[in-house]
Order: sequence, then C-alpha cells, then structure tokens
Amino acid sequence: MSQSISAHCSKHWSKHWSKIEADLPEALVSLDKIPNYDLILRCQSDAKPERAAFTELLRRYQSHVEKILYHLAPDWQDRSDLAQEVWIRVYRNIGRLKDPLKFKGWLGRIATNLFYDELRKRKRVARPLSLDAPRHTGDGEMNWELPSDAPSPNDNLSTREFYEQLEGAIADLPEAFRTTIVLREIQGLAYEEIAEITGVSLGTVKSRIARARGKLQEQLQSYLDT
Repeated sequence: MSQSISAHCSKHWSKHWSKIEADLPEALVSLDKIPNYDLILRCQSDAKPERAAFTELLRRYQSHVEKILYHLAPDWQDRSDLAQEVWIRVYRNIGRLKDPLKFKGWLGRIATNLFYDELRKRKRVARPLSLDAPRHTGDGEMNWELPSDAPSPNDNLSTREFYEQLEGAIADLPEAFRTTIVLREIQGLAYEEIAEITGVSLGTVKSRIARARGKLQEQLQSYLDT
C-alpha cells in the first residue's frame, strides 16, 4: 500500500511542482551522497529551496511522512494528497527551521498539524468504539518501536505478520487514542508536545496512551499466544 501511495504522491508532486516554482534551475550535480544536514542547509541557502536539493530531500523522507499519515488516518482515501500538501508546506517554510538536526521532528509536526487541520474541516465523527469492550486479556510487555515500511531481507514471516496485526490494531482504536499513541510511539514526541498539539491536558495524554497500550496488548495477546 505504501508503495502505491508513494508512486501516486510522486506523480502528483511532479504534476503540481509548477504551482510552487515553475522556473527553478536544474541542479548540475548529483545530491544523493550529500548528508542530510548539508542537504537541508542547501535547501535553506536561498530565498526558495533549490529544486534538485528539495527533490532529494523529499525522496529521503517521503516514507516517513507516509507512515505518519497512514497511522493517523488509515481510513482516509486521500492520504497521497495530504502528503503532497505536507511537502508544499515544507517547501514554503524550510527557511524558518533554525536547526537542521531537528528536521525530522519538524516534518512530523507539519504532517500532524495538517491532519488536525483536515480533521477540523471535515468535522469527522469517528465510529464509536469502547475501550472497555471485552477482548482477550493477558500479561506481558510489548515493544512499541515500529519498523520501517520496507522490511529488511532478514525479517522473517512471523515478524511481518506481527506488525501487520499491530497496524490493524492501531487502526481499530478510537481516533483520539490512535492519534495519541501514534504521536508518542511512532513520532517519539514528548507528552508535553502531544498535549500542545492535541489541545488536551497532560494528564489526559498520559491516560490515553496508557489505555491505548493496554487495549493494543489485549487485542494482540491471542496472536502472541499462538
């Protein structure tokens, strides 16, 4: 699924690049060997990012944006359009980023804020789903670090199956709980940052994360037992 989204987004980005800057000069050198830090500095070196440098930046971080949007809005059909809008916002504002080392977190916040902007526009009502509904229960700990979208050759079938189950379980959470757990476990944001983004108290953030973790563990326990 992520590959089709990536291809679709890349197609849209090429199609709509003229909306951002039609007459940007083409780069004369390859940029694929430049470190991320230097690449971002190159995008900030002029009033508008150099086209080739920005395209390379998009290539490197496209999957990160797709992962965030996939987990925030798994049932939205227009995630590729949202991803395109994320990069338009990055293009327009990258010059304001003071520390290139913080680019990945800054990019994640842009994607998250865009999601909330769209959510408010749609006034979307999530399907009710009680966190207290009976499910399989059990004790144990879980590792919440998700892998990249592209499994390495060493990943075995059981590992891939587990993360498919985990992604499905996250998608089944009520929207508020799903968003909070994604911000914490996938983006790695601090509780205070999540509270600021979602507009709820710090105590509410902690409560939602704890209950979401518990519900995910309950839902996945039967799979783990087998």
